[in-house]
Amino acid sequence: MSMLVEENPARRRFEILVDDALAGFVAYQIQSGTKVLVHTEVDEAFEGKGVGSALARGTLDQLRDRGELVAVTCPFLLTFIERHPEYAAVVVDA
Repeated sequence: MSMLVEENPARRRFEILVDDALAGFVAYQIQSGTKVLVHTEVDEAFEGKGVGSALARGTLDQLRDRGELVAVTCPFLLTFIERHPEYAAVVVDA
């Protein structure tokens, strides 16, 4: 199973493709020039297969690699970041 996370700026979200099928996304809003990660969704067909974690990791890795700081209001991502403190440096207060 191949997974690819890429940003779709036109839809304001990061998407994860699993074997070329859209499996989920992290939606964001722009507030005062800062991306605010507001919602994570994984298609039912892909739940329980690590897609949500791969999506979170891929999104946060890309943001960190670009040197972007983001705010996070999505409960799934807040929990993910608590469990993976290596991403805490990417996050600013919402």
